[in-house]
Amino acid sequence: MGALLEWDQRLFTRVATARVPGADPALRRLSHAANHGRLWLGTAAGIALVGGPAGRRAALRGLGSLALASFTVNTLVKWSARRPRPLLEGVPAIRRLTRQPHTTSFPSGHSASAAAFATAVALESTRYGLLVAPVAAAVAFSRVYVGVHYPGDVLAGVAIGAGAAALTCRWWPPRPVVPERERPAARALALPLGKGLVVVVDDPARAGAPGAPPGHARRLRALLPEAEVIGRGPGDDLAELLAAAADRAVETGGALGVCGGDAVAGVAARAAAERGLALAVFPGGTADRFALDVGVRDLEDTADAVVRGEGVSVDIGVARSGAGEDTWFLNEFSIGPYPELARLRERLERRRPAAPTTALALARVLGTARPVELNVNGRPRRLWLLLAGNGRFVPEGLVPAFRPRLDDDLLDVRLVDAGRRLARTRTVAAAVLGTLEHSRVYEAERVPWLELDGIAGADILAFDGEPLSGATGLRLEKEYRALVVYRPVRGRGEPVQEARGAAATARRRRRVRGRRLPADGGPADPPSIP
Repeated sequence: MGALLEWDQRLFTRVATARVPGADPALRRLSHAANHGRLWLGTAAGIALVGGPAGRRAALRGLGSLALASFTVNTLVKWSARRPRPLLEGVPAIRRLTRQPHTTSFPSGHSASAAAFATAVALESTRYGLLVAPVAAAVAFSRVYVGVHYPGDVLAGVAIGAGAAALTCRWWPPRPVVPERERPAARALALPLGKGLVVVVDDPARAGAPGAPPGHARRLRALLPEAEVIGRGPGDDLAELLAAAADRAVETGGALGVCGGDAVAGVAARAAAERGLALAVFPGGTADRFALDVGVRDLEDTADAVVRGEGVSVDIGVARSGAGEDTWFLNEFSIGPYPELARLRERLERRRPAAPTTALALARVLGTARPVELNVNGRPRRLWLLLAGNGRFVPEGLVPAFRPRLDDDLLDVRLVDAGRRLARTRTVAAAVLGTLEHSRVYEAERVPWLELDGIAGADILAFDGEPLSGATGLRLEKEYRALVVYRPVRGRGEPVQEARGAAATARRRRRVRGRRLPADGGPADPPSIP
């Protein structure tokens, strides 16, 4: 231990007495700018403002990690280590801070905050992480250069900060980068300048009317000047408007487009699939989960894909009722408080990005929820919540974040059993500890179909987060590769698959409905959800 302290002292002396031309005033100001996290608060605001959804997630994770690292350093570690600050005898006066810190030296809080913010940003966005990392490194180095920390303090702070950023992933997993092999490209019709594309914009206040403020409709007209852009008015029926737009796209030999949230995209998906059209989804909602899973981050991504004719095949989930009515969903079907859970978690993440927001949201919604009684594949069950995702979601848990692929022909079923003792308490505790997938009150399975009947205690079902009138019985199935959605192909050399129309898809589903499609040509597996 003595040798380490001696090495730390010698290294501090070498850095403190070194001369870096032009660095004295710059590093002093940079170190001062990072006081109380001001530098990172401003950086987070800039990233969130210009970075789109990925930038907002990076900024939230960065601030949450910074808060966690600062709490750990200032309330736990500093007061237990009690290491005195370095002596300033060998530090030139021009470098010294105007006001010297009065807290103990080990570890460096500035370094912990810098490392936490930079690591967290990089977890969500490599591009912004590369921009922030040099600044964070300069802040950490400046603490030794101005003479207020030993190098060992800085290294310990960096380790704590990086660990705090990694710890947030346990409660809030970052959106992973999708390998191109997981998303084989599908051929879509190329529409230069958008000619032949008919887009419905679900933004009545900004439908492009004279005098309206710049909105999605005007941006789309600028990106694709030959596309036909239709704004949805306050009294327009969405399904009828999209059906008419799809018929127009068939006449022009083009494609259907939609700008809006997930629920709007779901209605457009059905209109496009039934007519064998490719669909261009322009993110315009609050979360835009389907658009992000497809691989489009903003309007420009979709516009580029439309011009180049690049797309991906996606499955569509279908809930078939006994009355013969089908409801389609792109993301998930749920029974119970899942929509409220997802919305509450999203609000909590904006305010407390470092906290175990899933556990907090679970505690709130399960505290007032009532269990639902139903039959799952013929077996009576009593559940707090049931979720059936359109494709495999990652990670495990009750609020899944991302789908590596969109054409696996499987439903991702997750449920919380209300028949076990202290089920609600055990669910919340497992969410806090990040061990929900190992809890006995939580079940998860991937199946090709699911039979639900005798539903009692759930007046409202939800498709893609939108509540609909309940039904006593439903069969959940998949329409395999029912739709081609435009998205830019970032990797080249991938095999391109032909887009399948809705008629061919329906024929295939009639042949295989009710059984799992084996990858090796072997026998089909039955659903294993009891």
